[in-house]
Amino acid sequence: MAPQLNLLAFDLGASNGRAIVGQYDGERLNLIEVHKFPNGPQTVHGHMYWNILDLFAQIKAGLVKACAVVGGKVDSMAIDTWGVDYGLLDANDTLLSNPYHYRDKRTDGLLEEILAKISADEIYANTGIQFMQINTLVQLYADRRLRPWILDNAKTLLFIPDLLNFFLTGQKYNEYTISSTSQMLNATTLAWAEKIFSALDLPSNLMQPLVFPGTVIGMVTEQIKVETGIGCDIPVVAVGSHDTASAVAAVPLTSTENSIYISSGTWSLLGMELDRPVINEHSRRENFTNEGGVGKTIRFLKNISGLWLIQECRRIWQRDGLALSWDQISKAAEAAPLKALINPDDPRFLNPDNMPEAIVAYCRETGQDVPGSFGEIARCVYESLAASYAKIIAKLESMIGRRIETIHMVGGGIQAEILCQFTANATKRKVVTGPIEATAMGNMLGQLMAKGEIHSLAEGRELIRRSVELKTYLPQ
Repeated sequence: MAPQLNLLAFDLGASNGRAIVGQYDGERLNLIEVHKFPNGPQTVHGHMYWNILDLFAQIKAGLVKACAVVGGKVDSMAIDTWGVDYGLLDANDTLLSNPYHYRDKRTDGLLEEILAKISADEIYANTGIQFMQINTLVQLYADRRLRPWILDNAKTLLFIPDLLNFFLTGQKYNEYTISSTSQMLNATTLAWAEKIFSALDLPSNLMQPLVFPGTVIGMVTEQIKVETGIGCDIPVVAVGSHDTASAVAAVPLTSTENSIYISSGTWSLLGMELDRPVINEHSRRENFTNEGGVGKTIRFLKNISGLWLIQECRRIWQRDGLALSWDQISKAAEAAPLKALINPDDPRFLNPDNMPEAIVAYCRETGQDVPGSFGEIARCVYESLAASYAKIIAKLESMIGRRIETIHMVGGGIQAEILCQFTANATKRKVVTGPIEATAMGNMLGQLMAKGEIHSLAEGRELIRRSVELKTYLPQ
């Protein structure tokens, strides 16, 4: 084993991206953030897009900064992002358009059209993926309906981390964990679901061969080395490139039998790690999803709208002149009375123009007391998320036939300690939090697998336990 490995993880979240170096000494991971940059969608004429070329520029800038911090010795690098979004290349490997952002409204109403052409039962039986209008399947169908020319000229579909890795290496693959979020991959055979493509007149030949976490994709090209001035050869690794897959890999589970995880960020991903998918009438009715995990595991989970709600509230409050820190919001929420609860997954909260007004309108329409102050609105959001977790856990228990004892919460959302305590209270279960940097650390576990330093998720999780401090919340 090398005396120290420098692992570079790029984690692209909903509002920002970061380049983080993980220094591995054989016993622990020590993290150093070397670059941070914005990653919000760009809106043009009412449509939302990824700013993909700027992100690529930021990745190159992060690469330069990382090399400077570690004396030029970056041993590997990897990228993770959220799921479902993609870019299309033509026959010359030219990007045909800016990739759409999943919150773009062009998919409104199209899920119903899809289900008129192929049944929900058949889609779910093939993919095991929950039905959401943001899924790649719906987005690709939107391309067929609204801009058919682009599919006629496209030769390659690359999910966002696949696309950025192609820019870095020239190699084209679809990474397994992010491919699994598309609702186009058979969850059992791991082949593209040809029946679904055919029923919707979608070209399956756009899809690329699968690559699995822990695989070296290629080396950073000579052109990028010359452009950036970096002097070393850097392998680019396929990790759990869906950010939740990497986050779950870093959950320090001691038992997969009676423990669940909540990856808490813009979305809340609540679920269990399983060896095989659960695809039946019960799981379809409850809209549970079977996404791919590191080590070819299954993340049997439910997507719940997460801290997007409070992030958008804070953005509107700041726009209107109320500059609030997260600490101020948490303290105000704790002191405020609970006046109402919302359904975090109501479609009106997906992308409203004004989130506080949308919350107030929901409470008024449902006959509840209307929260007025920012503290009351924040209390409503945090308590509603916790109540939603409790409801989903009850449904999960009914499907697996046993009681969940422990909830592991990871990700940036655990910095909102009020949410962690409300979750313990609402679920009446022990909540263990940490690590905050679960996604970046899971990304690094994939890199260590590629280097043969660790050989299983269990080894990786033991490394996480040695590297971070965990915190426990008990029901009150």
